[in-house]
Amino acid sequence: METPRAHETTFGVSMTQHQPAATTADGAAPTTVIGVDIGGTGIKGGIVDMATGKVIGKRYRLDTPRPSTPKQVALCVKDIVDELSTRELAPAPGSPVGVTFPAIISHGIARSAANVDKSWIDTDVDTLFTDILGREVEVMNDADAAGLAEARFGAGAGVDGVVLMITLGTGIGSAFIMDSVLVPNAELGHLELDGYDAETRASASAREREGLSWDEYGERLQRYFSHIQFLFSPELFIIGGGISKRSEDFLPLLDLRTPVLPAKLKNNAGIVGAALHSAERFKHI
Repeated sequence: METPRAHETTFGVSMTQHQPAATTADGAAPTTVIGVDIGGTGIKGGIVDMATGKVIGKRYRLDTPRPSTPKQVALCVKDIVDELSTRELAPAPGSPVGVTFPAIISHGIARSAANVDKSWIDTDVDTLFTDILGREVEVMNDADAAGLAEARFGAGAGVDGVVLMITLGTGIGSAFIMDSVLVPNAELGHLELDGYDAETRASASAREREGLSWDEYGERLQRYFSHIQFLFSPELFIIGGGISKRSEDFLPLLDLRTPVLPAKLKNNAGIVGAALHSAERFKHI
């Protein structure tokens, strides 16, 4: 079955991203890398300017195939990369591609599978995508990608020491950054809170499921973030996920020693982080 194609839209409105100039300050073309962000319902990609961390032009999005088996998802990623490669500021053919995946990724191998087919577990994702795309590919956990992007180009830019990005969504994703270097696969959503996995109590979906007021939700977040603060003494917390758009409703309720900021890169963070990680891995910067 052919996967439907669609440019990135929300409620019928085209989501045009930042449009940097076609050249850098010295007149040279920017160094660009393609990043692809795989989610449970959609897969989106974009061309990233490595100097600024901005997505050039429109993102390109396809629905995640059903079933979301390794080969079907890999072919969908190839379709996205092929489309982006036709654009004016696309990277050179054969340049590396960065991809996020909703799983623990260890040496390119998926050790879990969240919101995708369970056949992904123990799949060598790096090799699969490299073979199908015919170019070098670096795969990383989706929360790690978002955190790396925020630490380099977003709310955490210029902050030394430990920066923790916590994504509040269906579950709780996390990224651990030390002096702008990623420490991968930090699963802080699975710390204990009130005798349960924290993400079952403090995620955005837990608030909706239990009908918590902002004050009630703030109390849970206070306990959760206080515990993380005690464990790691971070210099900064960055809050991501769709709920970060409502940060004014709950961030003022938190009483922490560590500063807390909402994420800046929004839905581009995964694409940017994946591209950055791949560019550094293959020395394409």
